Amino acid sequence: MEWKNIYRGLMMGISDLIPGVSGGTIALILGIYDRLLSSISGCFSKDWKKHLLFLVPLGAGIGAALLLFSRLIDYLLTYHIVPTQFFFIGLVLGVLPFLSREAGMSRNFRPFHYLLLIVVGIALAATAFLSPAETEPIRELTASNAPGLFFAGWLGSMAMLLPGISGSFILLLLGAYSTAIAALSDLNLPIIAVIGAGVGVGFIISSKVIHYLLSRIPTVMYAIIIGLIAGSVFVIFPGLPGDFLTGLMSLLTFLAGLFLTAVIGRAGKNHEVR
Repeated sequence: MEWKNIYRGLMMGISDLIPGVSGGTIALILGIYDRLLSSISGCFSKDWKKHLLFLVPLGAGIGAALLLFSRLIDYLLTYHIVPTQFFFIGLVLGVLPFLSREAGMSRNFRPFHYLLLIVVGIALAATAFLSPAETEPIRELTASNAPGLFFAGWLGSMAMLLPGISGSFILLLLGAYSTAIAALSDLNLPIIAVIGAGVGVGFIISSKVIHYLLSRIPTVMYAIIIGLIAGSVFVIFPGLPGDFLTGLMSLLTFLAGLFLTAVIGRAGKNHEVR
């Protein structure tokens, strides 16, 4: 059992609580993105035990983060949203130099790849102007709302595995984010189970698709991933700080995000992304 994956899962779980921040981006920073995809898609292969030894502690960390930090993240986004978002902007921007080296941009990218990167980045940035369909949280599971929550979890999990796309943001657009956060905060097990089932199905299917594409067209996928990560900055950008103290705090949290990315990236530099 790879117990160090618990802290990795904690970091991924915390990021997945933030609309606009992707757990896939954190997996890239940690150097475990390719293995994450391989392990999820290999759960039903003959080597399932080996993959579970990797995934169980990672999943435990993610689950613990969702349960332990949902209220803290809700508090930070309510009362300290600007410094919190600047911390995650630092994390996101910090991964770009690492990813460009892994992709070999100077060697492998052609004009088409740069164009694809720009188009994808603009497309994701444009989602910042979409109006979330958020409503009051659902607190009682019924036969009528269960399918919608299941498919919201499915789509959200597919987004979680793509660096740059936030599963929480997808839930926000679908109007299920407040329901998911409330269920985690209140330990509403029926709603957690339905959304969690959708997340599990989405993980298995999307991991196979992403892993296949990375192995077949890696340069195109790198261009898409870099574009997604760059575009996500515009999604989570909260605007310029309104006063000096908030500005100072935002600068410090931004630098902390950059520093944390550099430290984690250095620790995982021997891992391959693809």
